[in-house]
Amino acid sequence: MRTSVTSPALFLREHAVLVVAAVAAAASALAVPPDEAYLGYFDWKTLGCLFCVLAVASALRLMGAFDRAARAVIARFRSPGPLALALVLTTAALSCVATNDMALIMMLPLSAATLIGAGHARLVAPVFVLQSLAANLCGMIMPFGNPQNLYLYSYYGLHLGDFLRTMALPFALSTAGVVACTWWLCGHSDCNGSRSDTRKLAAPMPLSRRRLVAYGLLLALTLLAVFRIVPIAAAVVIVAATLAALDRRALVAVDWGLLATFACFFVFAGNMARVPEVSAWLSPLMADHGLWASAGLSQIISNVPAAVLLSHFTGAWQPLLIGVNIGGAGTLVGSLASLITLQHFTSVRKVFPQIAALPELSTSRFLVLFSVLNFAFLGILLIACGAAPLF
Repeated sequence: MRTSVTSPALFLREHAVLVVAAVAAAASALAVPPDEAYLGYFDWKTLGCLFCVLAVASALRLMGAFDRAARAVIARFRSPGPLALALVLTTAALSCVATNDMALIMMLPLSAATLIGAGHARLVAPVFVLQSLAANLCGMIMPFGNPQNLYLYSYYGLHLGDFLRTMALPFALSTAGVVACTWWLCGHSDCNGSRSDTRKLAAPMPLSRRRLVAYGLLLALTLLAVFRIVPIAAAVVIVAATLAALDRRALVAVDWGLLATFACFFVFAGNMARVPEVSAWLSPLMADHGLWASAGLSQIISNVPAAVLLSHFTGAWQPLLIGVNIGGAGTLVGSLASLITLQHFTSVRKVFPQIAALPELSTSRFLVLFSVLNFAFLGILLIACGAAPLF
């Protein structure tokens, strides 16, 4: 009986964004009743690319490839500063190939176990905040690093060179800022001379070379599809068929909720683009203040729906692309990955009583640190990118 009572609440908590997106799509349908134009709302290339990225990343995660790679990096560092930097930069690197939310899902539990086992429990809060920033802001350099990038890369038919040139400055500033803040907050931590011992962590699972080679080939195929060298339909079929044969768990573990959320966003954005009043307001706003408008809207409705919605009202993709990426910093709503970080932090406090007993690791102080650093990054990036001749 208890499960049946709590299941709806648990579903709403775990899929809150999907529920909100579905409600928004349904509400927009009241303004624009369903018709044949609805079929044109969906960007099937984006959905296909996103499926391939999520499926291959899930397969690599389940076989332990990401975990082993992360442990290999972490094992090289002992003192708190370098260890914290290794955790944060590993998260940044993973976000470039496995999307920001999956990078955090993989790294946050490993980081908590590593820091607590090494006697650096006080670093859990700052490292979590910095990992969230790294996942949101360092993954922006690749078209498949953040979900909104996959969409915009496909929607505007961008070339990789143009994409990299546009994102070079915000990426460089973000990475430099993340490294500086990590060293400032964690480099001089007083941990009573304790040194990390990654042997306290559970041993990593053995890797299957056959599967590793197969998944590596699927990853290469996915990249070719993202860069429009291989038809995305062919990539979807090959990825799905291969994973169905080698490890069906990877298909089950795909974030189907994110794909459904994108579908709902497509319906909502497509309907809003057909409302004259909305178009009359957003089109000139994006023409005059595209960077600030996209970053600002991300703070309210998150950067993925902001990217989908605003793309219908501007042909200037550079300010929109930069705005929704740096808009991942700021409020907790700015990026879905930030909510994942908060959820993991509260879970760690429940699992490890010694964490909950430390005043500096209270949820309120975590939120203060999160807000201060995120809004600082958002402000600096907006000013720097707004002043630079990027567009």
